[in-house]
Amino acid sequence: MTHPDPQPRPEHAAAAPAPRRPWYVLPIDLVRGALIGMAELVPGVSGGTVALVTGVYDQLIDSADHVVQAGRRLVFGPDRLRSAGAELRRTNWLLIIPVLIGMIAAVFTLAGVMKDFVTDTPEHARGLFFGLVAASIIVPLRMMPARKPGRPPFVELLMLAGAVVVAFVLTSFAGGRTIDDPALPLVFVAAAVAICALVIPGISGSFFLLAVGLYAPTMSAVDERNLPYLGTFMLGAIAGLAAFVKVLHHLLHNHRRSTLLIMSGLMIGSLRALWPWQTDGADGEGAGALLAPGEPLWGPIGLAVLGAVVVLALVAVEERLKAGPAQHREVEPDTTL
Repeated sequence: MTHPDPQPRPEHAAAAPAPRRPWYVLPIDLVRGALIGMAELVPGVSGGTVALVTGVYDQLIDSADHVVQAGRRLVFGPDRLRSAGAELRRTNWLLIIPVLIGMIAAVFTLAGVMKDFVTDTPEHARGLFFGLVAASIIVPLRMMPARKPGRPPFVELLMLAGAVVVAFVLTSFAGGRTIDDPALPLVFVAAAVAICALVIPGISGSFFLLAVGLYAPTMSAVDERNLPYLGTFMLGAIAGLAAFVKVLHHLLHNHRRSTLLIMSGLMIGSLRALWPWQTDGADGEGAGALLAPGEPLWGPIGLAVLGAVVVLALVAVEERLKAGPAQHREVEPDTTL
């Protein structure tokens, strides 16, 4: 049985422009983009998670879908220029542009720093991001609509548990190996998959690159401005995004509760990659095996608490920002004569 789209988009609305975004949120959107870019530099942390926490995830996915649709209309029609222009007018450029600027600035400025942080102090880095991701799990859970009447709760528990297991198993595959001189076709394919991970909360694009041995080469290419490598990576990312964002947009609009539930499970399972105390492969046992807490102990724990506090503070601020306009709308009718 098929369910109708809860938010139908009639043809005459295709040309409706995106809602205007207040100019005073521009600096905030730049910071949001920088945080997303920083997250994508760290194995185990998802940029999609940061977009969820900072309150722009749905808007970014919707706008990305309009851009992808514009490209398809321009190539396949009908009425190529007109229909593509209509989709572009629906894109929230006042959000996308500052977020992209923040992301690019963070990636090119901090690639070397984040690589050193993750490599030189892995326990502290994983501790910080463990706290960030653990606290972020509440975000998709808070966004879920009510459960459909008649839907058994155990079905949702199975979906959540399955997503946890999938993420836990996948994040155990990274063995710490590095491909020193990767072929450009491999870079293209890896980028297409990694960009899909970027838009899914709980799945880390950087961790995927680490698993296939391309994390260090990619960070080095960014830090050294290796244009052939970066150009190939960008083309792969565009191809992956064009292929995947429509699917995700459809799931969020037509199966929102199930999609957010699975995202929550993926985030829970991905915590396995961020457990601070793991083997590094130096003793020949392989990298990534989980260990009991040991030295350093209090540094990773303190950073985990700090990361959780930061996320909870962001959630609280986002809630206040939502509540402000709502309260204003409630009192506004009473002030009119």
